[in-house]
Amino acid sequence: MTGQETATTTTWVWYRIWSHPASLANGSQTRKCGPYLVKLLINSTVIMDMFSKLTNLFQQALETREPPVHLLDSFVEHWKGITNYYIETTDETRPVKQTDIPWRLKQMLDILVYEEGQQGPEKIGPCMEYLLQHKLLETLCTLGKAQYPPGMNHQVLVFFSKILVQIQKPMLHIINVYRPVQKLVRLCGLLGSQTEKEESHFLFVICSRVKQDPYVLNYILEIEKKKLSKLSNSTSEDTETERGGEPLPSSYPAAPSPASEPTQHSPTGSSAVIFPANAGLIQVLVHLSKSQKSRVARKACESLLLLASLPEEEAAECLAESTPLCQLLVERLCELYSQVSATIDPTEIHSFPQLHWTDPFTQDEDSHSFSGSEHMKRFFAWLDFLDHLLKEAPKILAMKLAKEIHNIWLIGVLQPALLQLSEMGVLVNTALLCCAVRSVQSPVLMDELVLFLLGRDTQSELRLDTETHVLRYHLIEHCDHISDEISITTLRLFEELLQKPHWDIIYNLVLRNLENRCYLIHTPGGAEDSRHFTDPDHVGENEELEEDPFFTEDEFHSSEEHLLSRSELTGESHCSGQSQAVEIVNSFLCLVPQEAKTSQLVQGAGYDTYVHDANKQFKECTALTQAWDWPQELKPTEAQTISSSDFFEGHFLKVLFDRIGRILEQPYELNLQVTSVLSRLALFPHPHLHEYLLDPYISLAPGARSLFSVLIRVIGGLMERIQLIPNFTEMLVQVRRQLMGLDEETGVDHVILLKGVIVLEEFCKELAAIVFVKLPSIDDSSNWQNTDMV
Repeated sequence: MTGQETATTTTWVWYRIWSHPASLANGSQTRKCGPYLVKLLINSTVIMDMFSKLTNLFQQALETREPPVHLLDSFVEHWKGITNYYIETTDETRPVKQTDIPWRLKQMLDILVYEEGQQGPEKIGPCMEYLLQHKLLETLCTLGKAQYPPGMNHQVLVFFSKILVQIQKPMLHIINVYRPVQKLVRLCGLLGSQTEKEESHFLFVICSRVKQDPYVLNYILEIEKKKLSKLSNSTSEDTETERGGEPLPSSYPAAPSPASEPTQHSPTGSSAVIFPANAGLIQVLVHLSKSQKSRVARKACESLLLLASLPEEEAAECLAESTPLCQLLVERLCELYSQVSATIDPTEIHSFPQLHWTDPFTQDEDSHSFSGSEHMKRFFAWLDFLDHLLKEAPKILAMKLAKEIHNIWLIGVLQPALLQLSEMGVLVNTALLCCAVRSVQSPVLMDELVLFLLGRDTQSELRLDTETHVLRYHLIEHCDHISDEISITTLRLFEELLQKPHWDIIYNLVLRNLENRCYLIHTPGGAEDSRHFTDPDHVGENEELEEDPFFTEDEFHSSEEHLLSRSELTGESHCSGQSQAVEIVNSFLCLVPQEAKTSQLVQGAGYDTYVHDANKQFKECTALTQAWDWPQELKPTEAQTISSSDFFEGHFLKVLFDRIGRILEQPYELNLQVTSVLSRLALFPHPHLHEYLLDPYISLAPGARSLFSVLIRVIGGLMERIQLIPNFTEMLVQVRRQLMGLDEETGVDHVILLKGVIVLEEFCKELAAIVFVKLPSIDDSSNWQNTDMV
C-alpha cells in the first residue's frame, strides 16, 4: 500500500470511527480492517504522523493562490462586464443600481487593493497598470458625465473617492489619474446636482491627498495649462494633449482673469452670485460651502482649510496668486453681509453670542433667535471661518486674504455704510462692526482692521486736522453724535478695540499725543520728571484748581475719617512717594461732595468691590501689554522741542472729556459707556497715561486739561445745582435704590441729573480703585479687604 493509499484509508477509517462507531461493531468492514485498525490504534506515532500529513495537506490547499495572470483576468473580466452592458442593454432608463455595474466596480477596487497589499505600494501591479494604460478612469468619468445609466455619476464619484483613499501609493501626479480627476471636479457643483454629498466627499479626499503630497497641488489646479495658454496667447484646447506626460515645474504662474469663463447662476437663490460652468477645485469648494445641506457645506469648508493650511511656501503662493481663492472667500463674506437686515435692533447685535464657524452646521436649537438672526449667524460664522483660516494659513496666503478683506469688504462695503447719512444705517453697521471686532482673533486680520479704522499716523494729532483719516475722525465724532444710540454704539466699538492685544490701537488713539508730555508746565531742570506722583503742595500751581471756588481745602478733607490710610493698611511707614500715591486715591474718593454721596446709605455699594474688580482687570491689561516694551519711567522733558501751548490731547480724548463734562445732562446708559471707556484707558500701565489720567496734582499747561480737572468742573456745576433742588439727597437715594432694583420705578424729578450724580460717584470710586491697585508697594491682596470707604 502506497503512502497516498495509506493516508486515504486512514482518513476514511477515522471518519468511520468518529462518525459511526457502532457500525464497526459488526459487519464485513470490521473483519477486513480489524487487524490494521488495531495496529493504528496501538501505534500512536503512526497516528500523529497521519494527523501531521493531513494538516499539511489542508494548509497547502488554503495557501494555494491563483497566479497573477488570473487576478488580472478577473479584473479585465469585470471591466469588460461593465463595457458589455452598454453594448447589450436596450433599456436606457434602467437605474444603475439595478445593474451589476456597482458590484463590478467594487470587485475591481477590491482587486486593486489586494494587489497593492501583496506587492507593496512601491510597485505597480498588472491590474493597476491595466487601469492606467487603458484609461479606465477617463472612461468612467465620461460615463459619469453622460449619466448613463441614470445614477452613474454617483457610482463614479464613489469609485474615485475610494480608490484615492484605499490605494496608498501616490497617484495624483500620474497623467491618466489627474486628468480624469480634473474633469470629474469640473462636473461637481453643477446646477440641480443630486450628488452634493458624494461630491463634497470626493473633493475632501482630493484635498487630503494634496495635504499628504503638496507637490501635486499644481496638477489638480491645472496651473501649468493656464500658464501655457497665457504665454502662447492661444485658445487651442489641444495644449494639454501636446504636453503629454511632461513633468510640471515647481514654479507657480499667475492666474489669468476668470472674467471670460462661461458662467451660470448659482442655486443659492442670489441672482448676483455667478458660478463658473467649468470651475476648478477652488470655485467648486466655495460653491459647495453655500449648500443648504449642512454636512456638504461643512465638508467643503474643511476641504478649504486643508488647502489653506499647506505649509509649503510654493503652495501658499500658488493659492494666493494663481487661484481666485481669496477673492471668492471675501465675495462670499460681502454676500452674507449684504443679507443682514438693515433694520435689525442694535441691542440684538450687541448681545449676539460669539460664534464658531461650525455652529451653523449643528442641529441644536438656537436659543438666541430673533428676526434676522439667521443671516447674522451665517455672516459671523463665515467671518470666524476666515479668521480661523487666517490663523492656519502660511504668511503669504494669510496676508493676501487679509488684504482682500480690507479692500473688498472694509473699504468697498463697510466704509460707505459707516459714512452714510442715514442714522439707522450708521447705527446698524457700527454695531455689526463692533461685533466683528470682538470676534476677530487672527493677528493679520486685526492689523487690517486697525489700519482701516485708525490709519498709520504716528505723529501727534493737530486740532484742525480732519482729513488725514476721514473714517477715524468720523467714528470719533460719532462718539459725540446727536443720536445717543449712535454715540453709545461707537463708544462700544472703541472699547472693544481697546481690549485687543494690538499696540497701535492705544498708541494711535492716545499715547502719541502724550509722548512729549506737553500737557505739563515745564519747570527749569525738569524737576517734575524725578517723581511719578507730584507733591500735593503743587496743587496751588494749577490754575484750574486754584480758581475753582468749590474745590477748597475744607471740602477736600471733609471726609478724612473715611480716607485710605497707608499705615492702617500695611502697618509700616513708607516713603513720601507712596504717601503721595495714597493722597491721590483719597482725592478721587473725596471728589464728590457729601451731599451727593449715597453709596454709604445702600448695602452692597461699597468701594471694596471696585478694588477687587480693578485688580483683576489690571492684571489682564498688564498681561496684554507685556510684550509692548513700554517704558517704566516718565520721559524727561528737558529735551522738549514742542511748546506746551501747542498741546492737544487728541480727538479721542477730547470727545471723552467733553462727554464726561456733560455727565449730569446725559442719559444714564451713555454715561455708563463713557466712564467704561475712560476706566479702560486708565488701566493701561503706561506712565504717561497714568500721569495724565490719574494724577490730580500735575501742573497743567495753559489751555490743557486732564481727567481730574474736567471732573472738578463737573463737581462745581453740581454744587450749584444742588442748592436749587430741595430734598436732593432723599431723591438721590430713591433713584439709586431703583437702579439697584430694590425699589420699583416711580416718577422722580431731575432723574437724568440724579442718575448722572450716581454714575459720577461710582466713577470716582472706580478711578480710586484703579490707582490703588496700580501702586507698586501693595502686593498683599488681603489689604484690600479693609478699604471700604462708604
